[in-house]
Amino acid sequence: MSVTRESVQELLSSQDFGQRISGVNQLRQLEPAVAFELIQPIVTDANTRVRYAAVSQLDTLGNQDLPATLTLLRDRLLNDSEPDVQAAAADALGALKLTEAYEDIQRLYYQTSEWLVQFSIIAALGEMGDPRSFELLQEALNSETSLVQTAAISALGELGDARAVSLLIPFATNSDWQIRFRVAQALSRLGGVEAHSTLETLAKDENKEVAKEAQAAL
Repeated sequence: MSVTRESVQELLSSQDFGQRISGVNQLRQLEPAVAFELIQPIVTDANTRVRYAAVSQLDTLGNQDLPATLTLLRDRLLNDSEPDVQAAAADALGALKLTEAYEDIQRLYYQTSEWLVQFSIIAALGEMGDPRSFELLQEALNSETSLVQTAAISALGELGDARAVSLLIPFATNSDWQIRFRVAQALSRLGGVEAHSTLETLAKDENKEVAKEAQAAL
């Protein structure tokens, strides 16, 4: 059976949330403009899983209408009751580089107690590349959640602000090899004498993945 606008619309209108999720997944087989039109009402579906599936697709469909997408994602970021959906909204905002939402993202980072939301926000800031995020990323380095710390290290590397080098160097001796690996990646992007010196040390790291990453950057 072929997937058409009508067949997907029928699924999206079903009372069964499983059918609606199936409809959201089948949107990928339609023309992007049609899919974007159909997905918009589903972003506020009553079912969490349906909302999550819809919001997660906006990172690719959102280019059809960025102002409308910004409105949709900002609403889910700030008003959704489920952390998973808020995190998905942050992910999409980052992927689409919608820097207009920076202040909203920053505010939510401080308001939420959900580590997943904080993690997604920090990762999104790296993708956005907004210079305003430097101080927030610096603060995230001190998070009690190691995954948020790791995301902040990567994001600072993506941001490309040379001030990050001195902030990242202390993490080059962290006991967690995954953090040292991210430091090697970030320093390779940032460059400079201090970064090069630290990369030389990391190139001799006891963990093969860390050493390999640092060696590739030298």
